[in-house]
Amino acid sequence: MLKEPEYLKSGDKISLVAPSFGCTTNPYKDELVRAINNLKEYGFNIYEGENIYKNEGVLASASPKKRAKEFMEAYLSDASLILSVGGGEFENEILPYIDFNLIKNSIPKWFMGFSDNTNLAFCLTTISKVISIYGPCAPSFDLLPFKLEIKDSLKMLEGKKHFRGYKRWQLESKRDEFHPFEPLNLTKKKIIIPYKYKEAKEGMIIGGCIDCLANLCGTRFDNVKNFIKENKKNGFIRYLESCDLNPLSFRRALFLLKEAGWFKYVKMFLMGRPYHFNEEIMGLTFIKSAKDILKSFNVPILFNIDLGHLPPSMPFKNGAIAKVSLIDNNIDIKYK
Repeated sequence: MLKEPEYLKSGDKISLVAPSFGCTTNPYKDELVRAINNLKEYGFNIYEGENIYKNEGVLASASPKKRAKEFMEAYLSDASLILSVGGGEFENEILPYIDFNLIKNSIPKWFMGFSDNTNLAFCLTTISKVISIYGPCAPSFDLLPFKLEIKDSLKMLEGKKHFRGYKRWQLESKRDEFHPFEPLNLTKKKIIIPYKYKEAKEGMIIGGCIDCLANLCGTRFDNVKNFIKENKKNGFIRYLESCDLNPLSFRRALFLLKEAGWFKYVKMFLMGRPYHFNEEIMGLTFIKSAKDILKSFNVPILFNIDLGHLPPSMPFKNGAIAKVSLIDNNIDIKYK
């Protein structure tokens, strides 16, 4: 049985941590400072972890042990939400120093983060049996009024159950070091491509960035087979998005997870917009790769949903039961 943390309310404490990158350069540092002020104005108390402005590790805020220590202290504190300040490259290296059993037997806390934070969010759910959120990192709260996906992440943390995708998305950003507070450049009309979709499906939602998931597969932090067995009565809705992968490496990653048994009892796949959107190699696209590898499951696949490194990206609640529909070219998710 999975544990769901208590929903957030005004006055609750948010602990900021840097399990991957720290916010040491702009625009990230300025965004984080502004985001902290916005979250305080919203009504939260903010605790700043010791690593959030550091760059002392290998492409990371600090050493794996120090990053793990910061996270564990935050999780065992009186914070209601542990919020990552950024994605990055090597969050997986902190996993040997995370006490997942202690977390499993502690009061559940929300953890939210994006991209490289798949490592913690996914393992907290599959190993420690705590519902987590794959959603925006702290610097994304830098603009007021809050952006679409930022509003949804707050509503999810506060207990909202029903979410729907957005009308347009951003292919190219206007934001850079000199213009850190540019709003989203929503110029592309969203078009979801359905495959074998006929009706809504209900199941347990679980997923993240496939770049990270493929690297967890087969390690001692891969508890997926046990997790699937324990929750098979619900069936699964698997959501996936990619950052660094091209269509070839994306295909290999899907093949790996499929053959490792990660997709057993799947009811639906939700595919986000890949960061390498529109990339094609020798006629191979992301959509063709997914169809070729996943067609044997004979379940619906929705491509180009509002998920991934091309914003806006909806928050997803790992380990929660939800009904997922396609309504008027838009994804509709109702959590139980």
